[in-house]
Amino acid sequence: MFSSRGEHLLFADADGASTFSDYSKLEEKLLSICQSNKNKQAVVCGSRSHLLVDDETVASRSIFRKFLMHGFHFLVWFLCVRGVGDTQCGFKLLTREAARVLFTNLHVERWAFDVELLYVAQTLGIPIAEVAINWHEIEGSKMVPVWSWLQMGRDLVLIRLRYMIGAWKLKTKVQ
Repeated sequence: MFSSRGEHLLFADADGASTFSDYSKLEEKLLSICQSNKNKQAVVCGSRSHLLVDDETVASRSIFRKFLMHGFHFLVWFLCVRGVGDTQCGFKLLTREAARVLFTNLHVERWAFDVELLYVAQTLGIPIAEVAINWHEIEGSKMVPVWSWLQMGRDLVLIRLRYMIGAWKLKTKVQ
């Protein structure tokens, strides 16, 4: 993200589960936030939580994945981020200013880095929005469901604990 160009920076999972045709939905929401935000910082998350923004939103998951997802969402809500229904959708659009501040502060390099990114954004008061997108589960994911869930749960506890005790400090001014 530090080498990216442009005013708006998008990252997406490499598996193609989300479609780039939904970019315009995220951009529209980002622009509306930036019009009312003098710092020009914002994050818009693609969401699979069926926000019912439109009838085209599609998400199909296995029952096992749904079970793990709901357990993880509870831990995210309880420990780190409130008000965001889907922290793990890998389709996020950020302003350059928000990306610089957020990615400078990240420590987690595994699956839960999205949660830390949103935790830092909420802590710093950077606006976060969600937009329903089309999404399809892709077979062959590198995520091993139970093991990855345990690693992510551990990361959530560590995110909360390390910021709470001051082991990780937030940098609000970046070069």
